[in-house]
Amino acid sequence: MALVLGGDRPSDVTVASNLAGMSEILDAVRSGASAEELASTDMPAMTRAVFVRRDEQTMFDGMLSGDKDPRRSLHVDEVPLPQLAPDEVFVAVMASSINFNSVWTSIFEPLSTFGFLDRLGKESIWGQRHALDYHVIGSDAAGVVLRAGSAVRNWKVGDEVTVHCNYVDDQDPTSHEDSMLSSSQRIWGFETNFGGLADIAVVKANQLMHKPTHLTWEEAAVNALCNSTAYRMLVSHNGAPVTQGDVVLIWGASGGLGSFAVQHVLNSGGTPVGVVSSDTKVKTLHELGCEYVIDRRANEYRFWKDEHTQDQGEWRRLGNDIRALVGEDPDIVFEHPGRSTMGASVFVAKRGGTIVTCAATSGYMIEYDNRHLWMKLKTIKGSHFSNYREAWAANQTIIDGKVVPPLSAVFPLEETGVAAFEVHHNRHEGKIAILCVAPEEGLGVTNSELRARVGEDRLTIFRRHDREPL
Repeated sequence: MALVLGGDRPSDVTVASNLAGMSEILDAVRSGASAEELASTDMPAMTRAVFVRRDEQTMFDGMLSGDKDPRRSLHVDEVPLPQLAPDEVFVAVMASSINFNSVWTSIFEPLSTFGFLDRLGKESIWGQRHALDYHVIGSDAAGVVLRAGSAVRNWKVGDEVTVHCNYVDDQDPTSHEDSMLSSSQRIWGFETNFGGLADIAVVKANQLMHKPTHLTWEEAAVNALCNSTAYRMLVSHNGAPVTQGDVVLIWGASGGLGSFAVQHVLNSGGTPVGVVSSDTKVKTLHELGCEYVIDRRANEYRFWKDEHTQDQGEWRRLGNDIRALVGEDPDIVFEHPGRSTMGASVFVAKRGGTIVTCAATSGYMIEYDNRHLWMKLKTIKGSHFSNYREAWAANQTIIDGKVVPPLSAVFPLEETGVAAFEVHHNRHEGKIAILCVAPEEGLGVTNSELRARVGEDRLTIFRRHDREPL
């Protein structure tokens, strides 16, 4: 049987006129059809999806990062579904979400993701499917299993799932013990094709986790990437695990990543000190349970005098402000802005403390004063997403109601570009969800008792504050 690799690059035409061929099975999902009914319904040849195009990857050349507009580069149209590998499933994506890697893909920065797809395409016949002239993006999803490959054992048609984004080859010996150290490790929907911003996604079986029963589809869709990342950084022994009494400085504490970090610190008996950029975000963190919050805009920190020179006096001012709040320096600094803050992070960490970092949203080429690192025995610890066991444990904190999703807004799939623009310009709190197959918000809750125990007020903390206007 010939392997279906994907198909020609789709044209950017009106989506509504192209949906008839895929409506039957997705209508069955929306109506709550049984596993038997789903299994008996034909799979469509196409799916609606959000993608970037290979022939547009130079469209922003010469522009400043802030001027690059995801609304121009992200397209929504039908694309072909590939043949399913033995260890994969098709998932009807009820909802997905926007992550910073979706923004990076959309502005082709720091690299075009087509290079990732081409390298994957050289690895195997199944990898060839990914090297296309379009890239379906998205690294989060919550939905329903539609089909399972012949090697899938623990999941079946009809299962309600969330999807984590660690994409590994389990036949690679380096992927065992800690799959994040694997030479073949990738991020699904960023370094692979057929991601979660689509009506139907292609997912490896070892990416699947149980959907929290007390959450709506959109609430369930915003957790896996950011929650798993924060869990590895602050709970797992692979990061800088928080112990009782630890003070943890958290940059961007009201964002998708930082809001999970705050909750994991509180659950571990630590004291989070959140750094945010507005009074509204201060109020959000207080509601989340973070007592100590610094508004960096109100304090007008200027860690850089100019493009090449940092201001150590501003580092000291931040350190003094932290000590004024909690009486001591941070045991751990939760770092992800990168260039704009790393110098300050290294400086303010406690003697013998740890700076754990997972990203560099403000720039990858960082600078800090190494004297404050080596002479005070501090450690910089790199961290990247999580392995399956860590993602599963992080998901369990959601299932148990110990961690709540920081959902702040919901957009339809057709407006993914607008949602990515908001994230690109930091005009949001928490996470932004994207409705895919789900026809409206508020669906998917099957455990109302647990939802009542967690509380609507707590589950909607991030939706009660206005976002900054576009």
